Amino acid sequence: MAPQDAILGWDEDTNAEAYNAFTRAHPMYDATSRDLARRGQLANASLVVDLCGGAGATARAILDLIPARARVVSVDNAAAMQRVGRRTLTDARLAWITSPAEQLADHLHADSADAVVCNSAIWKTDTAAVFTAVAHILRPGGQFVFNIGGGFAGVRHPDEQSVRTGPSLNALIRQVAADAHGYTPPPTAADAPPKLPLETVAEQLTAAGLTVLDTEVTAQHSTMAEKKAWLSIPVFARPDGDFTHAQRMQILDTAYAMTTPDAPTVTSWLVVVAQRPEATA
Repeated sequence: MAPQDAILGWDEDTNAEAYNAFTRAHPMYDATSRDLARRGQLANASLVVDLCGGAGATARAILDLIPARARVVSVDNAAAMQRVGRRTLTDARLAWITSPAEQLADHLHADSADAVVCNSAIWKTDTAAVFTAVAHILRPGGQFVFNIGGGFAGVRHPDEQSVRTGPSLNALIRQVAADAHGYTPPPTAADAPPKLPLETVAEQLTAAGLTVLDTEVTAQHSTMAEKKAWLSIPVFARPDGDFTHAQRMQILDTAYAMTTPDAPTVTSWLVVVAQRPEATA
């Protein structure tokens, strides 16, 4: 099953609070945020943009790496997510802008950012427009670091297959929903191309005036327990269709009971590091 886009719902307080609680209780977003921030070479940065920053999980990682004099601007179009972030992150170096990622350049000066970091969100945007906006605000030599979920990029880390010990929690959810509710998953094209493969990303980055410096397929190791907690966030809850959230949680509990909580799970990511070329004499 292809991963959900989860494009809608982020500007709802219930989702914002549940997402923030998850990021503080479980390592998934913290780990990916720290990986991206580390790749951004932020030790000497003056301004870093946390793009699609939500409630600030990635901003926390960036703040740990930048100098005391530097600033972070977190940009997201969901005011509810940012309300949570403003309440829980009080570092004076952090500012918030409520805006779609595509309109980033309307809020920041050209050539002003040393780095832009985007964690777990770029495929939810108009990537060509976002890449152009990022190129506009990056200083020459500035870096753009982001990741793409393996299902959207069409990549799988070898670990994702090697640790498989049984049906995924998503598969069990579909099974329970079918048995208990007569659920029929929507038809999907088995050979449908990935939404955002590296070839497309590279073409769009080049068109925006950015150069790809590095790419890597990484593996994030987790457990069934963390996966259940993630699927408990309303915006991620499954299955799709005409179910209430309470029904989805009941289905999730039943499916989870068929698993072992500490059973390993692996999520694949395509990590991309791009750069605005240095100015030439």
